[in-house]
Amino acid sequence: MTGTLYVVATPIGNLQDLSPRALEVLRAVDAIASEDTRTTVKLLSHFEIRKPLIAYFQHSGERREDEILDRLSRGESIALVSEAGTPGVSDPGAAIVARAHEKGIPVRAIAGPSSVAAALSVSGFGGDRYLFEGFLPRKPGKRRKALKALAGEERTLVFFESPHRVIDTLEAMVEALGDRPCCIARELTKLYEEVARTTIAKALADYQKREPRGEFTIVVEGKSGGNEGRRKETPDDLG
Repeated sequence: MTGTLYVVATPIGNLQDLSPRALEVLRAVDAIASEDTRTTVKLLSHFEIRKPLIAYFQHSGERREDEILDRLSRGESIALVSEAGTPGVSDPGAAIVARAHEKGIPVRAIAGPSSVAAALSVSGFGGDRYLFEGFLPRKPGKRRKALKALAGEERTLVFFESPHRVIDTLEAMVEALGDRPCCIARELTKLYEEVARTTIAKALADYQKREPRGEFTIVVEGKSGGNEGRRKETPDDLG
């Protein structure tokens, strides 16, 4: 009998956001596959959990995946966790999940924190129709090309960015998208959390005056602004 691969969402900042169900699963599994074992050790130590850790990150390769799948095939249950948030979103988790499905291994979602959902919820732009782009390309030319391809997109746009590249990204956004309304969500759920509803140009001017710090989630209004205040369908609308 095969084991189960649990895809476990972990806190993006505040450790108290770990759900009771996630806590139960982490205590019950045979091992934990982690994108960043250093971060996972801190989380487990906080909740006094001692479990074997398997380092599984972007460059782990098929050999490490084979190891995890072999253990699952032998009946062990394993939790997959990212550095923070929900596995499979801007981390390598999707690859091992896909291979588990191919081998008929049960995969279960243990839902929880997501910086994408959190940023959308505080942006005020609406999340009924959005496009998540994650991190834009590092090279300026490819970054501009990616943004220009999104210039006509009417859905709300969501991006991740590091403090080292956020100014370059905001500059490229003004050039490719124009000065649209946006929400800068920085260090979500952490001690120095900052949520600013502003425009791309104003955000750029702000961070040109002060050093950007922390991890950024940038929510940009779609071209038409059609998501904001969009009326939800009701049962009467559906006939």
